[in-house]
Amino acid sequence: MSFMAQAIELARVALGSTSPNPAVGAVLVKDGQVVAKGATQPPGQAHAEVVALSDAGERARGATLYVTLEPCCHWGRTPPCTGAIIDARVAEVVVAVSDPNPVVAGNGIAELRAAGITVSLNNGELSTCREIRELYEGFAKHISTGMPFVLAKFAMSLDGKIATHKGDSKWVTGPEARSLVQQMRRETDAIMVGANTIVADDPQLTARGYDNQPLPRQPIRVTLDSLCRMPVRSQLLRQPGQTLVYTTENAPAGNIGGLLRAGADVVPVGATNEGLVSPAEVLADLGRRGVVTLLVEGGGKTLGSFFDDGLVDKVHAFVAPVIIGGIGAASPVEGAGAEEMAYTHRLEGTSLQQVGPDWLITGYPQRPLSRG
Repeated sequence: MSFMAQAIELARVALGSTSPNPAVGAVLVKDGQVVAKGATQPPGQAHAEVVALSDAGERARGATLYVTLEPCCHWGRTPPCTGAIIDARVAEVVVAVSDPNPVVAGNGIAELRAAGITVSLNNGELSTCREIRELYEGFAKHISTGMPFVLAKFAMSLDGKIATHKGDSKWVTGPEARSLVQQMRRETDAIMVGANTIVADDPQLTARGYDNQPLPRQPIRVTLDSLCRMPVRSQLLRQPGQTLVYTTENAPAGNIGGLLRAGADVVPVGATNEGLVSPAEVLADLGRRGVVTLLVEGGGKTLGSFFDDGLVDKVHAFVAPVIIGGIGAASPVEGAGAEEMAYTHRLEGTSLQQVGPDWLITGYPQRPLSRG
């Protein structure tokens, strides 16, 4: 494994625990040997470069630092990493990608070069390009717009169903796919479902480890519930971490009070013309809370509203080799939908991955053509 690939792996492990800061990995190399490694710590703690430099001590002098993101050159909750790199007398820095934060955006590299440090960008490792893009796509959107990066995830049969006509949905996909979903949850800041999913499936919405137990750090659980009708004994209200319930002014006071007493944070937002929670207002509020990535897991009405409003940035669609059938069986995406094929959401940059007996299709939906 190359030194940069090792740095990327360190960053991936930190995903989900660093927001709103990006997850960064750093590997310090001297005489062809790794002398220290580091990953970004939770907010307010050391960045990856500082972790590696502190571990290396005097061994950092004359070494090469491989880092997944351009070192920061500004004060935030912690001092700039460029200053630590310069003070450590590092000889060379290899940067996978420049920082999309306009406060940095090349200034970190320029500061290092001005101090006499050799800096190379991207290093020509084409095999890491997609990994790096995916690593920072959420941070890039959030830092430039203040809005979360929205990942839509669903699992369906070959004939496009997510449950039988009687509502049985456990399980459409196999254990390998479900394990990968747990990894997605671990790497995200918040997980969202609609009230119908809570009522029908009573999910926990937790990120779990290999022992199937909830992890110490949990993504925020988010529910869209225009009338606060989810049961107060719902499993997700008894799990560690925070539960946000977005609702409208039409929600009965008694329902709101019951959820508050059960431990939920109830947040009123504007409603759509249909009286449902406005997805755009929810995203704006989550962005203000520092949510960089949001995993929308369904159900069909919730996913449909996000696609209808053009709010989905990336799709993870699991397809199982099974036929469910049934005219009344639920589909993964509902909403108004497209009236003509010219106005559908077509995915670009797609990839296909076999996960156990199932297949995962990943891609980026392009906004449909405008009628006007």
